[in-house]
Amino acid sequence: MSEHLSQRELESYLWGAATLLRGLVDASDYKQYIFPLMFFKRLSDVWDEDYRSIFDETGASGYAAAVANDRYVIPEGAHWKDVRSVTHDVGRALLSAFQTIETANPERLQGVFGNAPWTDKGQMPDATLKNLIEHFSRHELTLKAVPEDELGNAYEYLIKKFADDSGHTAQEFYTNRTLVHLMAQMLEPKSNESIYDPTCGTGGMLISCIAEVKRRGGDTRTIGLYGQELITITAAIARMNLVIHGVEDFHIASGNTLQSPAFIEGDKPRNFDVVLANPPYSIKKWNREVWKDDPWGRNFLGTPPQGRADYAFFQHILKSMDPETGRCAILFPHGVLFRNEEAEMRRKLIEADLVECVLGLGPGLFYNSPMEACVVICRSHKPAERQGRIQFIDALKDISRERAQSFLRPGHQERILTAYQAFEDQPGFAAVVSTDEVLAAEGDLSIARYVKKVKAGVAYGEAVTLKSVWDGFDTQGREFWTGMDALVSTLDGLVVEEVSHA
Repeated sequence: MSEHLSQRELESYLWGAATLLRGLVDASDYKQYIFPLMFFKRLSDVWDEDYRSIFDETGASGYAAAVANDRYVIPEGAHWKDVRSVTHDVGRALLSAFQTIETANPERLQGVFGNAPWTDKGQMPDATLKNLIEHFSRHELTLKAVPEDELGNAYEYLIKKFADDSGHTAQEFYTNRTLVHLMAQMLEPKSNESIYDPTCGTGGMLISCIAEVKRRGGDTRTIGLYGQELITITAAIARMNLVIHGVEDFHIASGNTLQSPAFIEGDKPRNFDVVLANPPYSIKKWNREVWKDDPWGRNFLGTPPQGRADYAFFQHILKSMDPETGRCAILFPHGVLFRNEEAEMRRKLIEADLVECVLGLGPGLFYNSPMEACVVICRSHKPAERQGRIQFIDALKDISRERAQSFLRPGHQERILTAYQAFEDQPGFAAVVSTDEVLAAEGDLSIARYVKKVKAGVAYGEAVTLKSVWDGFDTQGREFWTGMDALVSTLDGLVVEEVSHA
């Protein structure tokens, strides 16, 4: 009988496995061992659950196994209990089980277990693996004991805990979930649509879109999810994450999105209805020379500078949108809105009337980073009433902070979403500006240029207070340091020649 685990019990149980690795492997490597073991246990327990359900009804063992295999196949000898009985060369037994399961389920589970060095006894001795297996064996991870949503939440909890414990910046695989939820709400994914994340990390944005469709009463079974991730183990974690959340139609590819895009039709990127992304910020090591003559025609705005690949990812995303239904939400550093070196590409972007909304966000929404960022929303084909216009939203103050982590409360999300849907001016918060006006400002998309601060005592009849003066000073300082950040990043990319004193 499967005993239901509370969310707290589940999280404690899963994190307890990670603590067994302390002092044996680097904390940043926990995920490559813990996630595959957790996933293996989940697959085996759910298979058993399906089998027991049918066998109890029919008493037919062969029929029960066939029904259980409809969800996914666990071949003979590759079940959790088979590996649990092994006393020597445990890593080899695990690796064999993983490979057997992937081979038996090529469409859904290929590459899902990653590539950890399971047979390296110096890194992972038999005794440690046996301890981990026995720890996971304490509870059943059936659907009854741990429903998909609850296991998905625990999975996200582990991702965050691994980032905490490693002490490393986790932005490459962890994006603030309250912000991702807002982005999904703004794009309104629907049944029968395709959704794509070109830098998908662990798949959080894709899952948030599924959750949004479900919240709106849509049929999630008709949605196709697509993602590409550079880091192999992170791509494997994304596949596990989607299966754990009950998603069946998904395609997660490993590889470099700029260099080798995985989803191509003919000589162009495949088109999707919805694209969400949190691309790596301003990466310096990328193949700029190849981009100049991009074989997939993604350089329609131009070639970004070597020290900043932001507009390469931007153009890839724009080219990946369906010409009629396509819309995207991209998390970017503020610099993409005003940097001089990208001014010509930004001018072409505005002339093409693709930008619908620029949303400015408060500090600290990125894991282990105090920086501010923005969300740029684009549409291939804007509604008639929005054509030739861009909305700017200043939500820098719509943020909460607890225990060194910033997040958007439901009230913050609702305020931003309502303003975006209304597409109207709101003094001090939102402004709708013509593309001609933006082009007259040399294509500058800086939010502060268009959303003017409301002076205390003028708009609302308030008296000038010390707080209002301080807030004004704080805002001006933030704008100054945002510009300084862009300048420092530019200088960082310059090569200083040594002067000879001979």
